[in-house]
This record gives sequence, C-alpha cells and structure tokens, in this order.
Amino acid sequence: MVVRIIKNERVKGETIMNFWEKITGSDMTKEMKSFESRVKKLPADYQAAWGEINANLWPHSDFTGRNLIPILDGVLGLLEETAADGQSVQEVLGDDIKGFCSALASEEGAKTIRDKWREQLNKNIAKKLGK
Repeated sequence: MVVRIIKNERVKGETIMNFWEKITGSDMTKEMKSFESRVKKLPADYQAAWGEINANLWPHSDFTGRNLIPILDGVLGLLEETAADGQSVQEVLGDDIKGFCSALASEEGAKTIRDKWREQLNKNIAKKLGK
C-alpha cells in the first residue's frame, strides 16, 4: 500500500492538512505550544484564567479537538488585548468561567461528534423526503 502525502495548501485562508498531520495531531501540538508561549507573556491572574478556560472548554470538543482551536485562539486574543488595556480578569470574564466557556462553545459552534451525526441524519432524512 502506498500513501501519498500531499503538501499543505491554502484554500480561502485555511490550511488543508496532510494525511500525516491528521493521524498524528502534530498540527494541534504546534498550535497548543504556540498558545502556551503566548500565555506565558500574560499576567499571573490571566494565566490562571487561561488554565480554567482551557480545562472547561475541552469537554465541548469533538473527537480530535480541532473544533476548539479557533475558539481557544479567539479567547487567548481577547485575554491578550484586555491585559494590554489593563483590565482585570473579572471585568472581562466575570466570576463564572465555566458558564463563560459553555456559552462560548455553544455560540461559536463547537460541535461534538453527536451534533455532526445529528446534522447528517437530518440531511439524509430531508433528502429522502425530497426537501
């Protein structure tokens, strides 16, 4: 069996992962290391908040966790901007970080595998019914 590895290409601003990256998750490892290096530049209270956010968002991930990478990137960007503006973590996130993460994951569309199956089932049923 021959496996052809295709180089990454840019399509509408997104990277198409090659087979090896999909299997090993090396793309996610690179992203998480990048996030951690950015977090180290934040004040201590923001670093603690990031730890809580990171822990509370992962239950909303799909099988691979790739659906959370854009959400984590956006949250980290928010933390970086507000830290630079001198705001406190409580002003930005409030006291309920777990609730913030739940709301963020549902609003941003962090779909679990169950959600994807449900959508596919609905599409198949609609197709069979001729809609």
